Amino acid sequence: MSALTVGRLVHDFFIDYLAQQKGLRQSSVRSYRDTLRLFLAFAASNARRPISRLALEDLTLERVLAFLKHLEQARGNGISTRNQRLAALRTFFEYLGRRSPEALHVCQQVAAIPTKRTPLPDTRFIARADVERLFDRLPDRGRLAARDRALLLFLYNTGARVQEVADLRIEQLTFQRPPSVRLRGKGAKWRQCPLWAETAAQLSALTQSRAASPQAPVFVSGSGRPMTRFGIYKRVRHLTAGVATSGAIDPSRRVSPHVWRHTAAVHLLEAGVDVNVIRGWLGHASLNTTNRYAEITMRMKTAAMQLCAPAGSGHLAPWQDDPSLLGWLSSL
Repeated sequence: MSALTVGRLVHDFFIDYLAQQKGLRQSSVRSYRDTLRLFLAFAASNARRPISRLALEDLTLERVLAFLKHLEQARGNGISTRNQRLAALRTFFEYLGRRSPEALHVCQQVAAIPTKRTPLPDTRFIARADVERLFDRLPDRGRLAARDRALLLFLYNTGARVQEVADLRIEQLTFQRPPSVRLRGKGAKWRQCPLWAETAAQLSALTQSRAASPQAPVFVSGSGRPMTRFGIYKRVRHLTAGVATSGAIDPSRRVSPHVWRHTAAVHLLEAGVDVNVIRGWLGHASLNTTNRYAEITMRMKTAAMQLCAPAGSGHLAPWQDDPSLLGWLSSL
């Protein structure tokens, strides 16, 4: 059996581990590719040798730490990008530990590198009244009018990721009662989402008008080709131009497909749907991700309650009317 080299390790990591064992999408594989390309080039420069002559012994904890520092200081990357690169390197070194037990100690050290704290990304969503006004103003006529209405309705109904929408095929739709859709999410995990009667009717009319095969894409461009994720982004931003969003510093920013995902989650919570149901609905791996929407909804309810308080009542909330509590807080 030939000795394991860096070239063989990288090749097997992408071809066998990421693509076959983990079943990652091509977009996710590209993210790992970009990280490894940057890291290996940095390691080769740091070791003062060509990439083709890198050895497993050159993949050290010190070089990983220096690479992360290089990202922030030399390349000017933000903390979120640094954390993303670190996550990719952790996966790579974990795979290295499986292939080469001699490197297990280094792999454990890389796994222990802490992720830097960074503010949570801005969670933007569309208010329910604005959603209704948007659908009321959508054009009813035109070559792409039916497709555009079905696209926005599907995003709002399912909270699907843009790649899941681009990959959607007719065979994944079920129009018999109860109507539903099977979505292939991250890590090739499938989940089933219910469809509203209106969504099912729009999708049924859209797909039947083309007389396409079950393997055909649901959403196609004006030329009849499958819509890409970038095409969906562009179309959604065009259709939602001028729509304001809540929960954002700048409510006039353009609406992306992911804003519809946030909108679906917030509106489901407002309707009283259990957070665990929403987690399965959106395909979240961790409940902590879904709980972000619960915190947003609670802040909205608190703000509404304060607005509804009787004017001039003079009554303070219990925690504001307790001198001992205020004194204790002031002493901190």
